[in-house]
Amino acid sequence: MKISTYNFLIFSDIGFMEVISFVQDSRPSRKINLPLFQKNNYSSGFSTEIRNFSIKKVSGPFSIKIFFMELGRSISESSELIFENLSKIALSSIIMLALLAAGWGAFKAGYYFENFTGPLSIQASDGSDIENLNKIMSEFALDGSQDVAEDGSIADAAIPLKNSYTSPVSFQTYTVQYGDAISTIARKFGLTNVGTLISVNDISNVRQLAAGQKLKIPSVDGIIYTVKAGDSINSIVEKNKISLKELLDVNDLTSEVLHAGQQLFLPRAALDQKTLKTAMGDRFIMPISAKFRWSSPFGWREDPIAHVRSFHTGTDMACPTGTPILASMSGKVITTGVNRVYGNYVIIDHGNGYQTLYAHMSKIIAQKGQWVSQGTRIGLVGSTGYSTGPHLHFTVYKNGKMVNPLSVLK
Repeated sequence: MKISTYNFLIFSDIGFMEVISFVQDSRPSRKINLPLFQKNNYSSGFSTEIRNFSIKKVSGPFSIKIFFMELGRSISESSELIFENLSKIALSSIIMLALLAAGWGAFKAGYYFENFTGPLSIQASDGSDIENLNKIMSEFALDGSQDVAEDGSIADAAIPLKNSYTSPVSFQTYTVQYGDAISTIARKFGLTNVGTLISVNDISNVRQLAAGQKLKIPSVDGIIYTVKAGDSINSIVEKNKISLKELLDVNDLTSEVLHAGQQLFLPRAALDQKTLKTAMGDRFIMPISAKFRWSSPFGWREDPIAHVRSFHTGTDMACPTGTPILASMSGKVITTGVNRVYGNYVIIDHGNGYQTLYAHMSKIIAQKGQWVSQGTRIGLVGSTGYSTGPHLHFTVYKNGKMVNPLSVLK
């Protein structure tokens, strides 16, 4: 504790001394007995003497009661101060919120206008590009044959005159040959649904089938089902719309008792749409993983440059220049180049009749002939070609016909 030194003036007169002191304490003064008495040489009269000495600040023991009293007093004084200046505080808060709102609004406005594909004045000679838009896109699309329906059934597959499900299912092994497709393999062995081979071989993506790969080929159409806890043979039969006798015969079961983890072959059953589409590569991911804004949808619209009604062949995703563009699905890069309409562009063939176009790039990263996996960076967003601002133009073709990209994006 800090020690302070004070000067005290001592008045003495015939056996009487008075001490004038100052004690730094907010509490009531306490008596201090100081040994300052000194014998006076004078028998009478008045004399003074100055003495120097040190004292400590007086403090009492800690008290819970005093603590809460002081706390309450502080809160009360603070409340009074706030209420006395309530109008000033409210005004300051409003000004602060207004400044924050203005700053946020300025930021959002800047972001919007930076990435806004708005009108742009062009030369009259460029108007012909609008008329040729669909023709150019048609030339980009490759010929593709679609022989698999949405439910996985194979077009023109030879259906047996009579399906026999009274014998146990048998399997044989096939080695994938160069040029094989999942549908041609299924057709070769008399199967009518590609979901059979996908399920039996647990194929996650048919586009990744490679020459030399071994496949199990069942003798009849159906899928593999793994029994879960709580399953019964009746619930499985009911859910998959197959007969109990067929299930027992095909799996050569002698008992209806099942156990978790047991695998059954379900004759005539088909894969659910989600699993089938994923395996067939019909589920695309967004080609932009960063923040973007849909600036123009697929379909008829008023052209932002020529202000005439035209058909927009894809969907536009506005975002800053340099934003990475990703392959929406795995496949082979078949074309890269620069075009008057699409600027720098990349086209990927995904097989099964699908192609995708990525246009207006500021930079092309992918190379022609390169195989890219889903999510591979193939270029950067830009505003090259027939464009009014940085964005990605994304077009999807299936069997040479444009489809709405939103119908395949997951």
